[in-house]
Amino acid sequence: MLILAHATPITLLVLALFYKWFALDDRYAVFLYNHLGATPFDDVTTSRYVMAGLVACGAVMLLDIAVNLALARIVKSYRAPEWSRVWAVSALPLVVGIVLITTTQNAPTLPPNLALACVIVTLVGLIVALTPGALAAENPRALGWLALDGFGLILPLTTVRVIEMTDKVRSIAAPVWYGIAIGSIVFGAAWLIGMSFARQWRRAAMPSARAIFFAGICWSYLALPLVHYLFATPSDFKYITAASNFFATNAALEIGILFIALVLAGGATEFRKCITHRGHAETKQSLQDASRCGP
Repeated sequence: MLILAHATPITLLVLALFYKWFALDDRYAVFLYNHLGATPFDDVTTSRYVMAGLVACGAVMLLDIAVNLALARIVKSYRAPEWSRVWAVSALPLVVGIVLITTTQNAPTLPPNLALACVIVTLVGLIVALTPGALAAENPRALGWLALDGFGLILPLTTVRVIEMTDKVRSIAAPVWYGIAIGSIVFGAAWLIGMSFARQWRRAAMPSARAIFFAGICWSYLALPLVHYLFATPSDFKYITAASNFFATNAALEIGILFIALVLAGGATEFRKCITHRGHAETKQSLQDASRCGP
């Protein structure tokens, strides 16, 4: 019963947003038809259709965190449902609903392949969106620390892609674009090192590399597209961002970017193991020294 109570509003929220964007709103505004010569089915515009799923999942993530956090504070016996079970209950209605909305409503309707792309991206995004909920209920302090860790991966995940600009914007020299990309990686590493010492200072538990990586994904590919939609677009002209603002257009490069983020997360955990081990060793040595000096 708890699973259904949790999954139902999530499913309805996603479908309501899709219905708003694809059936009720002005398609020319939401997906920027005719902007810089864009057409309803060119590469940029079709990427906006797919990004709608990530914007919706960003909204789900924030609301799910807020609801789990509130329920855990109000109902002492509350335990957040497993994200996988919530996802499983939501999946089929979302598949049917998104396909029906996008292929039958407004004009132009989407062809089956684009409707399916919207479904796949939304379902993958929902996996990421639902993962922080349990931690919000069980240990909001740990979630806060993890969010700070993930913040350091935003630049590597969203900025390394600028190396593609070397072929697109020749007015800026290629070394500049590569410098920006390398700088974003250096910033990410420095941020995670700083967070390592901050965690040690505040005696905060060290998360896994997987947790840090997913925190970065939550920030970069769910939260930021939602922030862009809500705050970086005119109040009377809300539109969905293009995928190229957050993802590399080259699949191999995007895989490389994800690998870089994973390496940074893994490197951070290994570094933290080292400083934690050293800290324990120094503490043990200090206690031994103190015992020798005692009566």
